[in-house]
Amino acid sequence: MKKRLSQYIGLFAVSILLVACGDNVASDQESQSSMNDQATESYVDQTIEIDGLADHYHTGDPVELSALPEKETETAQWQWYTRENEESEWKVVSGQRTKDFIGEATADGLEIKAALVDDNDEPYAESEPAKIVIDDHHGHDEASKQIYAGYFEDAQVENRELSDFEGEWQSVFPYLQSGDLDEVFEHKAEESDTMTAEEYKDYYTIGYETTVDQVVIKGDQVTFYEDGKEYSGTYENDGYEILNYEKGNRGVRFVFTLVDGSDEMPEYIQFSDHNIFPEESHHYHLFWGEDRDTVLEEMDNWPTYYPADLDATGLVRDMLAH
Repeated sequence: MKKRLSQYIGLFAVSILLVACGDNVASDQESQSSMNDQATESYVDQTIEIDGLADHYHTGDPVELSALPEKETETAQWQWYTRENEESEWKVVSGQRTKDFIGEATADGLEIKAALVDDNDEPYAESEPAKIVIDDHHGHDEASKQIYAGYFEDAQVENRELSDFEGEWQSVFPYLQSGDLDEVFEHKAEESDTMTAEEYKDYYTIGYETTVDQVVIKGDQVTFYEDGKEYSGTYENDGYEILNYEKGNRGVRFVFTLVDGSDEMPEYIQFSDHNIFPEESHHYHLFWGEDRDTVLEEMDNWPTYYPADLDATGLVRDMLAH
C-alpha cells in the first residue's frame, strides 16, 4: 500500500513539473512572439531610403549602397533583392544581409531594393527600388574609341544643335584647386612614361582655368555665371570646324554665334566633347571669344564642364573611366 502511494505521489509530482515546464515553454514562445510582433508592428509605417546611388555608372564600376531606415533598431535583419526590370521577378541577393550593399554595375536598368525581414525572412518593410543606370558615354567598341581619341573621317562628321549641350553645368576648375582631382592626375601618371602627377596637374590647371563657374543652356539661351553675376544670350548654329592637332589626331569644334543678349556674353562659343555627330553631351570643353578664327586657334585653355549635380566623387569616377 505504501509502495503504491509513493508511486502515486511520484506521478503527481512529475505531472506538476511537466505542466510547469509546458507553461514556461509556452510563456517563452509567447514572449518571443510578442517581441517579434512588437518589432514588426514598430515598422508598419517604416520608411527606408537607399543612399549612395550614383547618377550613372560605367560598366564594371563598383556599386555601394546603404539602407537608411527611418526608425533604427538593434535587432534589424536585412535582405537585398534585385530584378532585371519592372516586368521581372525579384530575386534574393545571396550574402547581402547587412544594411550595406556591395556589387558591380553590369546591367543597365537593374533595380535593387532593401528590406527588413523577420526570423522567417519575410519582409515587413522595404525601400523603393533604386535603378542602376549605365552610361559608357563614348562606347566600348573600337570605332567609338577611335573617334574619342580623335581619329575619324571627314564624312563621319555631322552638324549638331545646341540642344546636345542643354542642361546645367559646372566648371571642374574649383575641384582641381581644392585637390579633389589629385587622384585623377596620379592615375594618369601611373599609366604614363613621360609625365608625373604634378606635371599633369600643372597641364590641367592651364586647361581648366576659368572664372565662369557655371553654364546653363536651355533652348537657344546660354547663361554664364561669373563672380556671382549672370549673363545671358541667344545663340544660333554657325556650323563646325575640323581641327588638326600636332599629335596627328583631330577634333571638331561646334560653333554658335550670338544674335541677342547681354554685352558681357561672347560673340562666339565653341563646344568640343569628343563626339563628332549629334549626341547628348556628358561633359564638354568650352571656348569663347569675339573672333571666330581666334577662338579656333586656342589650344591651351579649354574650360571643362560637367553636370551640375555631380559631386567630387562622381567627377573623379567619371574622369577615371576615360
